[in-house]
Amino acid sequence: MMQLRSKLVVADNSGAKELAVFNIGGKNRKKKAGIGDIIHGSVKFSTPRAQAKKGEKYYAVIVRTRKEMRRADGSYIRFDENACVLVNKANKEPIGTRVFGPIPRELRDLGFTKIISLAPEVI
Repeated sequence: MMQLRSKLVVADNSGAKELAVFNIGGKNRKKKAGIGDIIHGSVKFSTPRAQAKKGEKYYAVIVRTRKEMRRADGSYIRFDENACVLVNKANKEPIGTRVFGPIPRELRDLGFTKIISLAPEVI
């Protein structure tokens, strides 16, 4: 679960390395965000000559969390790190052209099919 000021690893090749959450999207002004939620964040570290520069603000979808998530069949899934992928808010398309690391299959149901297709492994 991510909340304000949480730091996330960016799991794509947009150039950003770390993102800090400053707002959580949603109708009910949620205080915590989980896998599949869109957040607003600021880039804290980036690579030189990258598309995403330090200090810029982006929308991102959370793709991995250390907090376990319950699935419909009763099993739980948990990852080693908190990670996100930078996206365009309008069409949910990723900014980068590659996605790194495993991605949960629940993102397909939420409409992030492009992220699923770019991922090397869907769990």
